[in-house]
Amino acid sequence: MGSNRWGTLLLAYKSLGVVFGGLVTSPLYVYPSMALMSPTEDDYLGIYSIMFWTLTLIGVVKYACIALKADDQGEGGTFALYSLLCRHMNIEGITSKSEIAPSNRSHSNTLDQSFRKRSRLGMFIERSLIARRVLFFIAILGMCMLIGDGILTPAISVLSAMDGIRGPFPKFSKSLVEGLSAFVLVVLFMLQKFGTARVSFIFSPIMGLWTLTTPLVGIYNIIHHYPSIFKAISPHYIFHFFSRNGRHGWLLLNGMVLCITGSEALFADLGHFNRPSIQIAFLSCIYPSLVLTYAGQTAYLIQNPNDHDDGFYKFIPTKIYWPMFVIASLAAIVASQSLISATFSVIKQSVVLDYFPRIKIVHTSSSNEGQVYSPETNYALMLLCVAVILIFGDGKEIGNAFGVVVILVMLITTLLLTLVMIVIWRVPLILVALFSFIFLTMEGFYVSSVFTKIKQGGWIPFAISVILAFIMFGWFYGRQRKLEYELTHKIDMDRLKILLSDPCVQRVPGLCFFYTNIQDGFTPVLGHYINNMRSIHKVTVFTTLRYLLVPKVSPTERFVVKRLGLKGVYGCLIQYGYADSLDFQGDFVSQIICSLQTHIMHGEDQEMIDLSEAQQAAVVHVRGKTRFHINKNCTWFDRFMLTFYEFMHSNCRSGIPTLGVPLPQRIEVGMLYEA
Repeated sequence: MGSNRWGTLLLAYKSLGVVFGGLVTSPLYVYPSMALMSPTEDDYLGIYSIMFWTLTLIGVVKYACIALKADDQGEGGTFALYSLLCRHMNIEGITSKSEIAPSNRSHSNTLDQSFRKRSRLGMFIERSLIARRVLFFIAILGMCMLIGDGILTPAISVLSAMDGIRGPFPKFSKSLVEGLSAFVLVVLFMLQKFGTARVSFIFSPIMGLWTLTTPLVGIYNIIHHYPSIFKAISPHYIFHFFSRNGRHGWLLLNGMVLCITGSEALFADLGHFNRPSIQIAFLSCIYPSLVLTYAGQTAYLIQNPNDHDDGFYKFIPTKIYWPMFVIASLAAIVASQSLISATFSVIKQSVVLDYFPRIKIVHTSSSNEGQVYSPETNYALMLLCVAVILIFGDGKEIGNAFGVVVILVMLITTLLLTLVMIVIWRVPLILVALFSFIFLTMEGFYVSSVFTKIKQGGWIPFAISVILAFIMFGWFYGRQRKLEYELTHKIDMDRLKILLSDPCVQRVPGLCFFYTNIQDGFTPVLGHYINNMRSIHKVTVFTTLRYLLVPKVSPTERFVVKRLGLKGVYGCLIQYGYADSLDFQGDFVSQIICSLQTHIMHGEDQEMIDLSEAQQAAVVHVRGKTRFHINKNCTWFDRFMLTFYEFMHSNCRSGIPTLGVPLPQRIEVGMLYEA
């Protein structure tokens, strides 16, 4: 018990360097992003009151207390919420390909029994194709916006921190600041391959120092400039702010919303850590630090109202300017990590759920399934971040784009959380209505404000999201069409018996592993192979690979074999976890043979002899390589989408691990699916 407690505290400490970077460094750019015009004391008190209640309601109540409980097998983020909803509403075709880990099965069964009485909303979504597509679109938009966040957070954080060098050195040009920022980001992305655990070990002390020093500077400014700043906690300052400023006050919301940036990473990075560690770190360190830092900044600006364009570095006392510049620069680098890790997580979730082209996913921890790294994603993010800095070097323009991303992701999370409350948790409707009213109203005001900045940089995340959504929809559409064809034309046992009973079909010597991704039947490639080759090996093992949400599968459970009722025909299920190495270098053939021999030990002696002779004769591994045949009868939409899918499919990684099979033993059977 004590070791678990210390383990949770250690994780909480490590999370400082990964999860909260974007959130806790937001004071660097919030005030500079606001288009303030001759602000008064009451204006600043109103702004601080809005930021305080935004942090409290969205950060503490929504994310730390509610969203973190809505995980999908330990994963967080909008796509995890979508996966969770799909599984509980039995929406076919969009549940995870992976099986629930044994440790999670009892939990899932208990949950299903607890909520056996289905909600009306859940049943409506199950029956309505339009509702399912709207839900899918919302989830994709949320994921794409989060990836956009992963591009903009590093750009604005590092650029804002590096801009501090121009205070003491005004001749230091903007172009040099942008170049230095780009270089820093390149180094940061190069460190990602070492994994979340090692990166957090390096970054957590930096973020711990930042979290400690900025509130101390804040307290210093409160004492010296405006000791009564905390009276602004009273919500009536918010009403006075809007009554005085009207439309201009509403427009200022697009800068204030940045005070809560990075909150989505608090949820999306859940797979890298766990709920208690994130809650402890946020409630005990991050939230108090932000409240005090913003209070100090506001206290300084009340006495120096025209310094808001450099609202962070101006409130730093001169004697500690350079130490704070170094800490701020390092903290901005760490800030980028939270959204980079979150992007790796959501990409991994979408690849596992088959909503994104297969790319390389490296599990960097043997004990935590959520700690992942994707080389392709990493380098794509690096190029986009550098491009954003070099093309849109103006911090205000990036801030406008950032505001759009931040609030849209939060709004989508609120919508999906509302569905989770109704469909899965079965929360009383009065509480659901209260939750929806508070957060949809608050976030709705922010959304209406940030949308006025679409022309001034706000279009950037929309452009990124449209491209990503198009890729995801194209991949999803192609996979669904392929799955429909395979289920319609699959080979069942009766059909296989008929094929093998044909006297023209020869049983050639040797052992064949025929890979199939259909567990209830066989892929159409099998019928295509037998009809054209007119032969099949004397011993054929139909092999399916299954990914489990556990670190490692026990050697005794790795291979599950069975007879299929035909002479020399067997089924084999290869199960593997996220930390398992599947590069068996051909040794798995001997392990499967041993499993088969154990399975048929009490059978006929001839069966054992046939198995041994087949292994000695030859071993081959047959996989299907399928493509769509797009004919003239296809609609223009099918032609375009399936051509795009085939382009992605031909350039992505194989869906079946190589298993270390020697090249001379591999055979790929091509087949065209009628579109």
